[in-house]
Amino acid sequence: MMFIKSSDQDFSTHFEELLGRGKMDMAHVSVIVGNIISEIKEKKNSALKEHIAKFDNWTPVSDADLKISTESMSKAYDNLEPKLKSALHLAYDRIKVYHEKQKPKSWFDTEDNGTILGQKVTAVDSAGLYIPGGKAAYPSSLLMNVIPAQVAGVENIVICTPTPDNEPNELLLAACHLCGVNQVYKVGGASAIAAMAYGTENIPKVDVITGPGNIFVATAKKMVFGDVNIDMIAGPSEIGILADDSANANHLAIDLLSQAEHDEMASSILITPSQKLADAVKIELENWLVKLPRQEIARKSIEERGAIIVTKDMDEAMKLMNDIAPEHLEVATMSPFELLPFIKHAGAIFLGHNTPEAIGDYVAGPNHTLPTGGTAKFYSPLGVENFMKKSSIISFSKQAINEIGEECALIANTEGLTAHEQSVRVRLK
Repeated sequence: MMFIKSSDQDFSTHFEELLGRGKMDMAHVSVIVGNIISEIKEKKNSALKEHIAKFDNWTPVSDADLKISTESMSKAYDNLEPKLKSALHLAYDRIKVYHEKQKPKSWFDTEDNGTILGQKVTAVDSAGLYIPGGKAAYPSSLLMNVIPAQVAGVENIVICTPTPDNEPNELLLAACHLCGVNQVYKVGGASAIAAMAYGTENIPKVDVITGPGNIFVATAKKMVFGDVNIDMIAGPSEIGILADDSANANHLAIDLLSQAEHDEMASSILITPSQKLADAVKIELENWLVKLPRQEIARKSIEERGAIIVTKDMDEAMKLMNDIAPEHLEVATMSPFELLPFIKHAGAIFLGHNTPEAIGDYVAGPNHTLPTGGTAKFYSPLGVENFMKKSSIISFSKQAINEIGEECALIANTEGLTAHEQSVRVRLK
């Protein structure tokens, strides 16, 4: 683990490494992904079956084998242990309430001369949601992608998730039933992105694709962007923590590991002006690591991509964290809301000692599909607007065009666009 002070002579070099944590070498997989996309576009379901046999270790016999039945989803839901079913419903309800508050509205503004300007907000017709299902399945990701699409008003929702050995995750199926979705396909990786982007015999082409995935999924999303819209290019998960002496070292250590256990490429970074706290967290990390079932993954992540930085004060700590722009940012200080105005870049901000990142992953309500690798400087969390688009509304009365039409015609003339100019002039007095 990187354990450094901002006053160290070689600090800038080490910090640059952290800033580059999210860079994915897409070049070495782009040829493979490009071929996969081409095969799906050309051979459609036939290529899908070949890819599933190659990557997921089972061979669909017919096109119907690609789709998960609503009966199996219903059965999985019915078989849920009551407490888990209740927990899923709690998460669903809170996520829905939060996202309903995000929904943008159409608006119109009427001027005295009869001009009407406005904005019409409309849901996209169809959305494709990618839900990981390789090493682990994430029903929470299903809720976080489906619910904002439904709140937006998307009529056609398509879900793709890999099913190694043709064994769908039962909890994921139960979550599908809870959300009321009925187009769920056993397709993963770049093949799924291509299928949703261009369509196959039974997987319809969509307008927007959202959801996290590995480097092959991220590369495929980047390649199909423009033919469809996408949410973001997401990399490995990460957490940043700003803390002062009031923080609990034991809590911070397990919070850092909550991201490290995702995969070896995850990043966990603590920045604090307290040397005492930094030393204590380092000890607690080891105490927790030996207890984790995913210790091997978490240890590699912490050792290779984790960092504890000790700064001269909290102002410097915040500046460094803004440079990092983490996916998740915990503010574990005595007065976290006092720091909030100075935090500019983070996917999600968790304020206070009783707000671990995990509460946001499951039941808080805000979306957990977040920008990674510093892209929080220009990307936002997945939300309702990802599934909506805007149209400008313009209506001029005779009086209105007479008032400002001459200026419009003059600009058009200056640009040398005669038809533009005359289309205005023929309507003037």
